[in-house]
Amino acid sequence: MRRLRVLMSAYACEPGKGSEPGIGWHMAKAVAAHHDLWVLTRANNRPAIDAALAETPVPGLTFVYLDLPAWASWWKRGNRNVRLYYYLWQILAYTKARPLHAQIKFDLVHHATFGLYLAPSFVALLSAPFLWGPVGGGEGAPASFTEDLAAQGQRHERLRRLFQRLALYDPFVRLTARRSAVTLATTIETLEKLQDLNLKESAVTGNCALSVSEIEGLAELAARAAPQRAKVLISIGRLIHWKAYHLAIRAFAALETHAEREAEYWIIGDGAERTRLERLAAELGVEKRVRFLGKLSRAETLEKLAHSDVFVHPSLHDSGGWATLEAMACAKPVLCLNLGGPGSQITPQTGVKLEARNPEQVVAELSSAMANLLSDNALREDLGAAGQRRVREHYSWPQKGLELARWYERAAQPEGAVILEANA
Repeated sequence: MRRLRVLMSAYACEPGKGSEPGIGWHMAKAVAAHHDLWVLTRANNRPAIDAALAETPVPGLTFVYLDLPAWASWWKRGNRNVRLYYYLWQILAYTKARPLHAQIKFDLVHHATFGLYLAPSFVALLSAPFLWGPVGGGEGAPASFTEDLAAQGQRHERLRRLFQRLALYDPFVRLTARRSAVTLATTIETLEKLQDLNLKESAVTGNCALSVSEIEGLAELAARAAPQRAKVLISIGRLIHWKAYHLAIRAFAALETHAEREAEYWIIGDGAERTRLERLAAELGVEKRVRFLGKLSRAETLEKLAHSDVFVHPSLHDSGGWATLEAMACAKPVLCLNLGGPGSQITPQTGVKLEARNPEQVVAELSSAMANLLSDNALREDLGAAGQRRVREHYSWPQKGLELARWYERAAQPEGAVILEANA
């Protein structure tokens, strides 16, 4: 495999973080093992990146920092107006990339983060082959799940579906798609939406992975954990409407046998839905066994995960799925819906994924799956062991870096249109 000169656009890129910043950082490091990489990212990521590279240098990796001037970005506060700021930053990235490309003559340009098809990438305009993704944002559940939410959640989901449709008419999104030699989508749902943009070549591949040290550490943590007095179901994530923890609480409350009723359900995280979820647990009579643990440190969270028995993740539209990978690495069987990223990560050998037809069906089948896993020690052990193997084989960052390196070769020498789905 020849080493290419690659320019990556990674607005979000920061070591020690999860979600998009973590994806940008780990993806850059993984790709630099195979190609010479220049990364365009925000200037406020520089202190953390410089500190990480000072501790562990990465050969072949160069960062180029840029941000809008303070006078042009005073209106951005935290996550407020972040979409507009991101759009403007993409324009700035193009103006910075043009002279850089003239100097270095990149073999390939790659847009990595934000990983959303809803916004364009202006570095696609450079005179080099362009790889877009992995991008998500096309995931969703049937409309009946929206009706099951509180009023604010319903408004959010309806607006989200509207933005999903409108994005396909954004002329700059369409231009990004036309310029893309290869488009990678995080899920089949996103890829199906992108087909309206007449992609040249496309594939489904996730954007989440774990470092080798994380995989080994989680396995060791699970091996050391002592069993609890009662069986424990656990969920980890922000308490927001589309994580759908209300479905899991209703399923947990429907458990019938005495042994099942001795089980506990731990929910780690905080957010706007917490009060509503606590009220629901009280209404269903399970408030003493549904434990809301709030936001914990990473170390505390992983310790709780290691002492649990089953990981429950009923999210309606995750495009990734960090928590499910961590649960698998910790040898926990996963219960999820066959939607988004978790729907592609979990197999019948590593957990149970349920079709999402309507809330009542999901609650009934989720409760049945909970009961089955809580009562069958051997099944939990088999699923957990298979999950650990799957993460090691398909979801380590070295594996992801090798996969992306191969797509780089493909994008640099595109060969006609074909739709592929990742085997993993």
